[in-house]
Amino acid sequence: MAIKISLDKIRKERPIKDLLKFGIINIDKPSGPTSFQVSQFIKDALRSNKTSHFGTLDPTVSGVLPIGLGRACRLNDYFMHRDKTYVGVIRLHKEVPDSEFKRVMEKFLGKIKQTPPVRSSVKRAERIREIKVFKILERNGKDLLFETEVEAGTYIRKLCDDMGKEIGGAHMLELRRTKAGMFMEKQSINLYDFEKAVQSYKNGQEDELRAMIIPAEVVCEVIPVIQIRSEVVTRILSGSPIFSSFLKNIKDIHKLKEGEKICIFSEEKFIGCYEFIGGEDIVARPEFVFN
Repeated sequence: MAIKISLDKIRKERPIKDLLKFGIINIDKPSGPTSFQVSQFIKDALRSNKTSHFGTLDPTVSGVLPIGLGRACRLNDYFMHRDKTYVGVIRLHKEVPDSEFKRVMEKFLGKIKQTPPVRSSVKRAERIREIKVFKILERNGKDLLFETEVEAGTYIRKLCDDMGKEIGGAHMLELRRTKAGMFMEKQSINLYDFEKAVQSYKNGQEDELRAMIIPAEVVCEVIPVIQIRSEVVTRILSGSPIFSSFLKNIKDIHKLKEGEKICIFSEEKFIGCYEFIGGEDIVARPEFVFN
């Protein structure tokens, strides 16, 4: 029987100082500051040794911005490369019938080619990205409120601009991220409430801040969990790869694919994140060991 990792139990029972060294806060980023500035604000407020944002939002874009605390920063890659959902406003440069815009919209669904904009921080090379959903929620004249679900790394402003080129011009007016992988808007924390919770914590009341911190073991909800025997934990924490003989149940790895990321637990104790290599003897190599 699979062991259920209780994140609520970890959040309630772990000392808050430990949560602050290995946790995540799902921040509702306001429009204005850069993602780095928000991350730095969290770091300074908590007097943390390190923070890191899981996926960048442009300064003018608001919404879901998970911030890793302490060693949870090492988990960035496991959370970051996941689908994103946005709500925004696109302004048409001329009157376009709904039927015409829908025709163009459908042309941009599925896998499309996209070149990052000039001011992006990545190499300007054409790449393939998937637009999974793009739908109009409301219309007010030339302004259309839309919702889109896209593959990580998709530039929504560029998507709006490219659509506009098909219908006489359009540009993005506003954008808000409502979902980043497993992190949802309804569970995000605005900076005002975060500041209040930090002040209460400094005054000796930790409950508000504790409730905001997601234990970093939540990585078990995005990559498969493999259980190992308790007697081999010391060897693994010293850097040993995962041998097939370490596993509690060899059947746990039968559905895994070579190169897949996994997280290793011993009962409810998080050991680290590994790459599955599928050998008969060595089955996984360490990427991040929580020792």
